[in-house]
Amino acid sequence: MVKLTLRSAAMAVTAAAMSISLAACGSGGPSSASASSDSATMWGLTGGNQPVLQKSIDAWNKAHPDESIKLDFFANDAYKTKVRTAVGAGQGPTFIYGWGGGVLKSYVDAGQVADLSDFIASNPDVKSRYLPSVLKNGVIDGKTYALPNNNVQPVVLYFNKDVFDKIGAQAPKTWDDLMALVPKFKAAGIAPFSLGGQSKWPDLMWLEYLVERIGGPEVFANIAANKPNAWSDPAVKEALTKIQDLVDAGGFVNGFSSIAADSNADQALLYTGKAAMILQGGWIYQSMKTDAADFVKNGKLGFTAFPSVSGGKGDPANIVGNPSNFWSISSKATDSQKKAALDYVKSGMFTDADTQALIDSGAVPVTTGIESKLAASPDKDFLSYLYGMAKNAPTFTLSWDQALSPAQGDAMLANLDQIFLKKISPDQFVSTMNATIGK
Repeated sequence: MVKLTLRSAAMAVTAAAMSISLAACGSGGPSSASASSDSATMWGLTGGNQPVLQKSIDAWNKAHPDESIKLDFFANDAYKTKVRTAVGAGQGPTFIYGWGGGVLKSYVDAGQVADLSDFIASNPDVKSRYLPSVLKNGVIDGKTYALPNNNVQPVVLYFNKDVFDKIGAQAPKTWDDLMALVPKFKAAGIAPFSLGGQSKWPDLMWLEYLVERIGGPEVFANIAANKPNAWSDPAVKEALTKIQDLVDAGGFVNGFSSIAADSNADQALLYTGKAAMILQGGWIYQSMKTDAADFVKNGKLGFTAFPSVSGGKGDPANIVGNPSNFWSISSKATDSQKKAALDYVKSGMFTDADTQALIDSGAVPVTTGIESKLAASPDKDFLSYLYGMAKNAPTFTLSWDQALSPAQGDAMLANLDQIFLKKISPDQFVSTMNATIGK
């Protein structure tokens, strides 16, 4: 059984995938142009799954002109700010794109998203479409408020095989292996790790995995459950210390704090050979498949699990990331907008064409019965690895900035940025974060 650590419980996950890479803001094409003033509105993310979603909405609007959907796209960082502001003001889109966890709970507590429990109960075909363990991540206090809309996204350690061959190295299996590679790559004029530090959330992947490897999933489970002084667990301080050790050793590319993940600049450093490795979500495979087709197609991209830590309590097979992205339906939408949204969820999502398009893009949908399609994909090596990564993980922990409340998540990212920049100590981070518990 695979457990998924969330805000207050562990839940299971049995598939894998990837999603959303990130780029500049944009808006929908023909689907937006054909929408009416009372059309349901949908905000999506630019990048990996953008073409799949655009085609899905275009097809829906063509077949259902009386239930059209206006689709707009936003870069990840801009979207997270925009949607929380809009939802907080009761002016969110009909379809609210999210990750589940504490942010979804904040919307539920504010009465901003519709209860979809009756819809799920009366539409068994919708319920049976999903991997059950992933579906659970849209449930708050026993009621369904969000439905998975794409694919599972564990965080992966990617590496450039060419530069590893250049120095005669193998992918690191332990933290000691990782640290030993740093001076070797630096001597060869190659940055050991790329990092989109300007975006801040990529920093979090390091903390998530290190805390998990050192202390096990219970450490964050206690934090997410708002237990007093939960951030004081020794695993947190040790993880922060190891991050600063890596910074001191020159483990990250020069100027990492000015590199934006939304522009895919962090990925480019990997496939151009300027950086040897990058710790990023499964979703960046989709972008690299497009932006660096020869690099991916010719087998130059390597991928592996995050290293184990000597003496750590966490199972090396445990993973972190996102079970899927989700659609919630705004409780403030008009009746006609809600009807169009639910009709699209029922019969417009995960059509055979959409599911195949996700797989073709380099992703594993969160739907049942896709094994044969994955096996037939030219990307089967990566997709099978990702599928097995999540299927076999004893624990799959939701990205902390989504699992926590918005206030806690924001404080965590801001202070973690200061850790990477060596402007605060691990003790200061712990003290600051303990003060956010329950907020």
